[in-house]
Amino acid sequence: MASTFFQISPRVEGLKKTLTDFVELECIPAEALHHKQMGAQGSADRWKVVPSVIGHLKTRAKSLGLWNLFLPSYYKESPGLTNLEYGILCEIMGRSHVAAEACNCAAPDTGNMEVFAKYGNDAQKAQWLKPLMDGTIRSAFAMTEPQVASSDATNIETRIVKDGDSYVVTGRKVWISGAGDPRCAVYLVMGKTDPSNPNKHKQQSVVIVPADTPGITVVRPMTVFGYDDAPHGHMELAFDNVRIPASNMVLGEGRGFEIIQGRLGPGRIHHCMRAIGLAERALEIHLLRITDPSRTAFGKTLSQHGKQSFDIAASRMDIDQARLLVLRAAATMDAKGPKAAMNEIAMAKVVVPNMTLAVIDRAIQAHGAAGVGQDFPLAYMYASVRTLRIADGPDEVHTIQIAKQELRRAPALRAHQANQLQAIAKL
Repeated sequence: MASTFFQISPRVEGLKKTLTDFVELECIPAEALHHKQMGAQGSADRWKVVPSVIGHLKTRAKSLGLWNLFLPSYYKESPGLTNLEYGILCEIMGRSHVAAEACNCAAPDTGNMEVFAKYGNDAQKAQWLKPLMDGTIRSAFAMTEPQVASSDATNIETRIVKDGDSYVVTGRKVWISGAGDPRCAVYLVMGKTDPSNPNKHKQQSVVIVPADTPGITVVRPMTVFGYDDAPHGHMELAFDNVRIPASNMVLGEGRGFEIIQGRLGPGRIHHCMRAIGLAERALEIHLLRITDPSRTAFGKTLSQHGKQSFDIAASRMDIDQARLLVLRAAATMDAKGPKAAMNEIAMAKVVVPNMTLAVIDRAIQAHGAAGVGQDFPLAYMYASVRTLRIADGPDEVHTIQIAKQELRRAPALRAHQANQLQAIAKL
């Protein structure tokens, strides 16, 4: 695991040591037992929350002071870390797919908690933020829809209609992560309250929908490369005239885009931070495989074949470059806020998942057929990271944003070039 190149506080240094021990000696060893406790892939029992090793790990994380570390220091509910400080710790959590949940730092709850912390009123915080931060409930964010290109959120068709002292929600949502969990008690739902507004970014709103509200149907669980991720899941949901109190509007009508940008910026960085940790673990698995003295090919260990050495070096360089980009985005968020860091966040969101996939793919190749089987975690790593090129905005959307930002520089560069040419002419 690479060390940081800058000074961190004694508190964060202590948390880093405690978290590293927790992840390496408790979370990673518990992964196989966790999968066993969840039951066979595709079985109905997988959608039940049973007493499991995750519950034990959560108790341990609380006792170690590793709970809710994600919420930035500018919220009163925060444990006091900056985005940069959390970035260092989040990378460590990313090394195990159970660690983030064990520390109550897992998506989509982190993003939803930040919505409540940033935009919720006192009553909404008391009803939803507190139990989420206590870990007694879980949540989901319902934005993507099956019938429209949801990478452009202005396409969203779900209607949120005011009716007296209520709102009525009607529509269909898909790929709603966390909605399969029986502990999921609340959805944040994005839909249109004012579809005729000439400003297409003022048509949408976000409302709070308790998961037990009449009219909600879980249509089916979705799979990712065959994995159902139970009991968390990624569900298709139908909202059929779902009536909620008007007080369940977040921030106000027409503020949906403002809310999702405030939510998705930090969430994208959290995904990237965890992916860096996953890439580090994949590189370590790769190293162990190719240096195993009991495995030889053509009279040599795999590490003695030139291609493997080049792959290891490429992974090392790729990870360290990507980490710098993520930490830069986190530092910019701390200094100027998430909105000012949009370009840095977008670059990290494109670069890191692609980098992580490349590192995992090299490790898979070194394992041969075993790399895509169940005896190593590499196949599941690859499937989960591949979704990050789509989740929270596909690569293409972020790349377009980066290009637009660069193209805005052209007029100033042209003027500068003209000044240079004038200076040359005077020589």
